[in-house]
Amino acid sequence: MNKRKLVSFDWALKRLLRSKTNYEVLEGFLSELLKDDIEILEILESESNRDNAHDKSNRVDMKVRNRKQEIILIELQYERELDYLQRILFATAKTITEHLSAGEPYDQVVKVISVNILHFDLGQGEDYVYHGRTRFHGIHYHDELRLNNKQQELFGKQYPHELYPEYYLLKVKQFDDVAKDSLHEWIYFLKNGEIAEGFHAKGLARAKKVLDIMNLEEEERLAYEWYSEELRYQASMYRSSFVDGRMEGKKEGREKGREEGMEKGKKATAKSMKQAGEPVEKSMKYTQLTRKEIEGL
Repeated sequence: MNKRKLVSFDWALKRLLRSKTNYEVLEGFLSELLKDDIEILEILESESNRDNAHDKSNRVDMKVRNRKQEIILIELQYERELDYLQRILFATAKTITEHLSAGEPYDQVVKVISVNILHFDLGQGEDYVYHGRTRFHGIHYHDELRLNNKQQELFGKQYPHELYPEYYLLKVKQFDDVAKDSLHEWIYFLKNGEIAEGFHAKGLARAKKVLDIMNLEEEERLAYEWYSEELRYQASMYRSSFVDGRMEGKKEGREKGREEGMEKGKKATAKSMKQAGEPVEKSMKYTQLTRKEIEGL
């Protein structure tokens, strides 16, 4: 298949897809994933515009509001986080509270859809797309709880899960590169940064034009090249810090070496996080080092 190299989707989220003229790309992706005709009204303020290098390469997030007044959180994550599931739960809860003004009734709680594009393996499972939502099932009669007639009239929904947050996890590295349908075509692009000839999923035709590296202005292209190199550097630092520590530790014996190697790996990771401007509390959590140890690096 003939393919053309495009800028990565994380860079597109940061720089190119925030323009209203390019909403078609995001609308296409979300329509194929959610199996609904998504129309974006606006892109809301989010945490995406961080300035330090670690955040630029580690993750990207975007928050959009669609025609149904639902808020869709889109996050692309590179580095493994053991508490990632709790973090996206917190992000949805935070979004709900941020968009409910003081004194407003609970029927104004916004519907939040969390879309997570993961370049690491999260949990255990063979699939590459997981969908989570809240359903209430009877423990005796095994029926599903529905909204009553007045609630259905008020909300225009039949089930509680239509009001509650929903989560999508796309584990793109587990995709086998065989595009059997339109969603697969999008996942192929998210994984490989390429759109093959014959792909017809919504938004991909526009993406070919908008994300073509050859169509970028020189300043934008140079910025993208720097970003790509920073991404590779951060990934290398993240992996090698523990490996280097283990290798040095082996010289002094297996057991002692393992302990010293892990300790050096922790300090190298903490130092990298410190240089990237990460909070001390986060470094303490990820490395199990004390505040004094981190501040002394």
